[in-house]
Amino acid sequence: MHCYKIVQILRKKPVGEKIIVQGWVRTVRHSKSVSFIDINDGSCLSNLQVIAGDNFTDKEGDLKGLSTGCSLRVTGTLTDSPAKGQDIELQAETVEILGFAPDYPLQKKRHSFEFLREIAHLRPRTNSMGAIARIRSALAYAVHTFFKERGFFYIHTPIISSSDCEGAGETFTVTTLDIQSLSKQSGSGSPWAQDFFGCQAKLTVSGQLEAEAYAMALGNVYTFGPTFRAENSHTSRHLAEFWMIEPEMAFCSLQEDIDIAEQFIKYLVDSLLNDCVEDLELFASFIDKTLFHRLRNVSEQTFVRLTYSDAIKELQNSGHSFNFPVSWGMDLQSEHERFLTEEIFGRPVVLTNYPKTIKPFYMRVNEDRKTVAAMDVLFPGIGEIIGGSQREERLDNLIARMNELNMNAGDYEWYIDLRRYGTVPHAGFGLGFERMVQFVTGMKNIRDVIPFPRTPGSISF
Repeated sequence: MHCYKIVQILRKKPVGEKIIVQGWVRTVRHSKSVSFIDINDGSCLSNLQVIAGDNFTDKEGDLKGLSTGCSLRVTGTLTDSPAKGQDIELQAETVEILGFAPDYPLQKKRHSFEFLREIAHLRPRTNSMGAIARIRSALAYAVHTFFKERGFFYIHTPIISSSDCEGAGETFTVTTLDIQSLSKQSGSGSPWAQDFFGCQAKLTVSGQLEAEAYAMALGNVYTFGPTFRAENSHTSRHLAEFWMIEPEMAFCSLQEDIDIAEQFIKYLVDSLLNDCVEDLELFASFIDKTLFHRLRNVSEQTFVRLTYSDAIKELQNSGHSFNFPVSWGMDLQSEHERFLTEEIFGRPVVLTNYPKTIKPFYMRVNEDRKTVAAMDVLFPGIGEIIGGSQREERLDNLIARMNELNMNAGDYEWYIDLRRYGTVPHAGFGLGFERMVQFVTGMKNIRDVIPFPRTPGSISF
């Protein structure tokens, strides 16, 4: 007798076969002589209906005590179903109750996402959170497949780092020192000299710098892992812990970087449209009625390519009243990015050549000395989803840029060495994985597309 996942049963429909199914009760109703049990095992959105006679008993009692949330192991024969809305059902021969669920907080009704965040350990059992988990898994698989098919090597970059790649100073410190003793120390010496690494260590905000080192040896590489930012933000767009996909490519220009980024996003969207239709339909029904239209729009249309300067002109000429007035040199806000993608162009937009004053030190300075070879991919409903650039490969220019920003070049000596020894033009980008999951599901709050969100004041699970 074979133990099937429900997704396998619904695909193969082995009618007449005696099988085993294991899962959790979603709903149960009892009549005089039979119980109708909807069971789900997480392998797909759909449930399997189990038909059990009233003679079934378990060592803990009969099936009348069965409730939502209980776990079961059922053996029986799969049959065609006469009921409307389903093709097959399982005629039970034995029902074993593995675990009861008294006072189970998830009932047969729609719960708010705010409530579900309070029970993050149980929310994967809901339709929406289960679907998001499967979509995340499918997207992660597609990420690795895309890069493998194009000859990239997967690099594991460190989570603990001594550098702040973005230079924003919003990093978490990693220490073995006693904090109370540390706060009482005085004198000019660095307190971090006594720490585990002999210097201040931080959780990484990006794997880019280390990935560049491997790109200078292997050609095309990528990293895909958790990153951390200690930004005290309570918005629906920010997390303290999130996942980033960061390819780095040797012998690569900004335009080639943009080409890869566009191909990458289209590949991810196409993979979901092929493999996750049932889960996507849930979000199209209850979260975003335009979901499939938006996804196909990304898949089928070429992204608009526009310089930052031209984007500023478009926004200024639109006549729209923004909360943040538009001027050259400003860091575009979400309202500006969404207006470009949703109102002016109606599709994703790639902005290039940003002012160097609002971008990090590692981006290649253009000939005008005012802008850098940066690119951001902006999405409708999301804003920025990818940030990238051609990296500064010229030794003198990199050091000059670091001096402009009052950075201690000695802290980045190994990174500067990459320009001393066989430097080449190279480029890369970072894709925020959770923002991609947000886009493909239509979910409004980024806290609902990661299994256990880490935000200011919240680390309960």
